[in-house]
Amino acid sequence: MKPFNNLKIALVHDFLVQYGGAEKVLESLCEMFPKAPIYTLLYDKEKMLAAYSDGTPPQSPPQRGGEAERYSSRKITQREIHTSFLQKFPKFLRNRRRFLLPFIPTAPETFDLREYDLVISSSGAWSKGIITKLNTIHIAYIHSPMRFAWDYNERYINEIGKKRICFFARAILNYIRVWDRQAADRPDYLIANSEYTRERIKKYYRRESKVIYPGISANKAASCKLQAASYFLIVSRLSAYKKVSLAVEAFNKLGLPLIVVGEGEQEKRLKKIAGKNIRILGWQSDEKLAEYYARARAFIFPCEDDFGLTMVEAMSYGVPVIAFQKGGAKEIIREGINGEFFNAQTPEVLADGVRRFMENENKYNKEIIKKSAEKFSEERFKDSFMEIVKEVINKNF
Repeated sequence: MKPFNNLKIALVHDFLVQYGGAEKVLESLCEMFPKAPIYTLLYDKEKMLAAYSDGTPPQSPPQRGGEAERYSSRKITQREIHTSFLQKFPKFLRNRRRFLLPFIPTAPETFDLREYDLVISSSGAWSKGIITKLNTIHIAYIHSPMRFAWDYNERYINEIGKKRICFFARAILNYIRVWDRQAADRPDYLIANSEYTRERIKKYYRRESKVIYPGISANKAASCKLQAASYFLIVSRLSAYKKVSLAVEAFNKLGLPLIVVGEGEQEKRLKKIAGKNIRILGWQSDEKLAEYYARARAFIFPCEDDFGLTMVEAMSYGVPVIAFQKGGAKEIIREGINGEFFNAQTPEVLADGVRRFMENENKYNKEIIKKSAEKFSEERFKDSFMEIVKEVINKNF
């Protein structure tokens, strides 16, 4: 067997243009493989730096204390990063990736990964499609089979609206589905981020996968003093499938205070429809976000997602979750213990779920909720992932 430390390892990630759950997983992988460069289709350095507290990475890793923790969160921006030919497109197009759709499938195939023994892709859509040489092992961590090409394709086309454009969009999506199915055969090993994702991989790709849940660091939650709950909270990318507009409509009817943290293409629309009881705050630093979590009455998760790392983050602060009863939420939420479900994506049904939570609110125990988040710790993710990596290395080198 080739010594583990002598293996040349690379990490591949779809896009580094926004900070979310997938990027937190990539940070964990960066910590596990500190010498591995990152290959990504697009990289927006300004936005990724803005995701961290002060926006300026230190010149060298600090050894301990608060600064060490902040450095830890900058594993991505400190790394050697390689981008695809998409990076050469004008910024106007890079910021509107829908227009780049015909070119994107080619981008991961152009990465030169010949010098690496092991490649680990963190894929929500594209990076699993890299091409490696015969003796290179490729492990793909799948955040989701390409949602807009499989589950969401007709809704995606309907959102475009214009008939002439829809005709071409449908043709492009058919091509992308064929590419995606073929690309899913390229990794040697697949890891799913939830049982729900594993079932979708089996359905769409006809492949088996192992499940390793993403993990969160409990450091900030542990150091943050719990405070009196005063509002409901959403932390999310503000894209259509996240269904934040559903929650805004529900809370417009309820008249209860709601805070929304996140950024995305729907931010302007949400601000336009939000009532005076709702605050759309955009991006917030880790320190500010910790404060918002700590003071939340409950966390709202209105979409069907493959996992939902923000639910776990909220639970780590002892905050109960009100979630749509599909997808990864069913693996995270235990009704009456750490949250409540609602079973239809309408403002009325969500509002009813909020009312049921309020009736049972005094029955929730913050310590029990925090305990339920420990199943999804970052250390558990790292240990489980490294176990698979070592098993693969022992088998192949």
